[in-house]
Amino acid sequence: MVEKLDGEQAAVDLGGIRKTISTALVPEAQVGDYVIVHVGYALGLLDPEEARQTLAMFAQWQAMGDAQGAP
Repeated sequence: MVEKLDGEQAAVDLGGIRKTISTALVPEAQVGDYVIVHVGYALGLLDPEEARQTLAMFAQWQAMGDAQGAP
C-alpha cells in the first residue's frame, strides 16, 4: 500500500498503475505492506520476501512474453 485514504480505502501501486482499493477485509494493512488484491479488495497481507519473489516472477514472465513478441 502506498497511502491510506478515508474510510476503509487505500491507494496501491499495481505495476506502475495507482488504484484505490478497499481494505475492509484487511483492516490491519499499513502503508508499506504488500497486499493481495482482487477485484478492488485487499484480501490478505504478503510477507515482503514472498512479495519480492512474486514480483520477480511476474517480471520474468513479462520478459519472456516480450522476447516472444507477445502484446
